[in-house]
Amino acid sequence: MTKRLLLSLLMLLILRGGLLYAQDPMFTQFYASPLQLNPAFAGSAMAPFVALNYRMQYPSQTGTGAAYSTFAASYDQHFSGLNSGIGISLMTDDAGQGILRKTYASVHYSYKVESKNGISTRLGIEGGFIQNNLDWDKLIFPDQLDPIEGPTFLDGTKRPTTETRPLANTRTNFDISMGLVVYGAGFHGGFVAKHLTTPEESFFGTERNLTLGLPVRWTLHGGYEFILQKATRYKPATFISPTLMAVKQGPFAQVIGGAYLGMGAIVSGFWYRHAYTTPESIIFMVGFKQDYFKVGYSYDYTVGGQLSGRTGGSHEISLTLNLDPGAAKRVDMSNCFKMFR
Repeated sequence: MTKRLLLSLLMLLILRGGLLYAQDPMFTQFYASPLQLNPAFAGSAMAPFVALNYRMQYPSQTGTGAAYSTFAASYDQHFSGLNSGIGISLMTDDAGQGILRKTYASVHYSYKVESKNGISTRLGIEGGFIQNNLDWDKLIFPDQLDPIEGPTFLDGTKRPTTETRPLANTRTNFDISMGLVVYGAGFHGGFVAKHLTTPEESFFGTERNLTLGLPVRWTLHGGYEFILQKATRYKPATFISPTLMAVKQGPFAQVIGGAYLGMGAIVSGFWYRHAYTTPESIIFMVGFKQDYFKVGYSYDYTVGGQLSGRTGGSHEISLTLNLDPGAAKRVDMSNCFKMFR
């Protein structure tokens, strides 16, 4: 019951706005959810591409399941006649086991610019909607707690609260994001500005002049692929690929650094996440790639502060489908995205 009360108080602070800033959900396997990372990735696989992602975070904090769970799905492909990539994506984020649910639905567009030195640039834009849904009746407030009976009467009905119920439990906002990716043989680097419209998300509106909107999320990411053994027509290359991502959104900041290791059909990885001034987690990942599909599993072990070893960590599963079945066997793929796609 104590965990549920604390979770309810946290939700109330977020919902009123201004007291706490909202923060986007982020996938640990960020390159396995390319459109969630950067709209400029739309069409980068050249062939039609599908990504499915699921994240279960902090299962030990509630005792009955994940405190946060996130699901995402996307589809994108390149259109040679337009020299462009187009994609669509959907993501749902469930905070507090259904107390607050956010849905992101977007359309992505990228334009490819090639130079004579083999370096290409993709410019991307994303437009869509963010919808917030609140289940107010699941919240528990301190004035509902009886020292003996708890938040309910003996007949099972919930005790009343003096907290003010919002006028509406659903809020929908338009949102725009932009990004770019520069890449060549073995390397890439990108920059993203998400939520340029800073959509207002508080269910209580501006009645107390506290709300500032969803902060812009600034992201830098990059990586390089070192080939240890060249690919053949029957076996993928063996490679190691260091990657780095830095994110800043409002008062929140994090840096993730580590590397992929690919050996034939097996892909593994190890990363460290540092959140602002404190360590946050150590990340382990293993995956399998065959022909047009790739599946990956990662686990975040929490190491920061009082939460160290107490959250149950975070579990994440990804499935990507490159709908060009011959892509995995071709040895003439020169851009760095083959290590993720």
